[in-house]
Amino acid sequence: MNLKFAREILVRFIKDEVAAAGYTNAVVGLSGGVDSGIVAALAAQALGPKNVLAMMLPHKQSSPASLEDARLLVEMLKVRHETFDITPMVDGFVAAAGKVDNVRLGNVMARARMIVLYDRSAREKGLVLGTSNKTEILLGYGTQFGDLASAINPIGDLYKTQIWMLAKELGLPQRIIDKVPTADLWTGQTDEKELGFSYSNADKLLFAMVDERRTDAELKDAGFNVAFVQRVRDLLRKNQFKRRPPLIAKVSYRTVNVDFRYVRDWGV
Repeated sequence: MNLKFAREILVRFIKDEVAAAGYTNAVVGLSGGVDSGIVAALAAQALGPKNVLAMMLPHKQSSPASLEDARLLVEMLKVRHETFDITPMVDGFVAAAGKVDNVRLGNVMARARMIVLYDRSAREKGLVLGTSNKTEILLGYGTQFGDLASAINPIGDLYKTQIWMLAKELGLPQRIIDKVPTADLWTGQTDEKELGFSYSNADKLLFAMVDERRTDAELKDAGFNVAFVQRVRDLLRKNQFKRRPPLIAKVSYRTVNVDFRYVRDWGV
């Protein structure tokens, strides 16, 4: 991947799409991780730091180090920023819903954060920028209408290993690039532990499976473990619903997102 060219494309993408929507501002949920750090950096270049609002959205279970890294990024990028503690929102829901397991709690936290981001987008008259990378999107590693939600996503076509490369190109702090990937949803949680495999191995397989369209037989011949191939293919298949708009039952001649596909560009 030509990093300089990719950087130029993504900066132009943000600038053009925000303007096309009639806005000048953008809102980014800044976790202190590399994905959201890249999006904030690209947005600052595309729109100017004063037109980017970085939202830091900790919960009482969040790692203090994540908040420190987010603050390091806003100081570096000179973007506007705000801290909003989602603990009362999340704990209020849990108190009403009863005991929830870690996965359900994580989903509530992700969706609570998105409530705040979209509220701030309305206040700022700006678009919410997505921070999910291609690996996460393909594997379904994210919360529908939570961290997977956005108006536009600049990094959704970059695998995690490419994200790390681009982070170096953008000059993000090395400690953020090197940190263990985690959604920071509960103590000790890491992406790779939860997935059961490394991003490096996943990206190699996904590139061959999705971009090169290799068959399972070809993947086996290329040296990929058969069980690993099946595991990833199952994740791709069962999480397709997260990658598309809600499926609408067809009862007319022109059904939205089936026949009528001009949602963004209608009237242009």
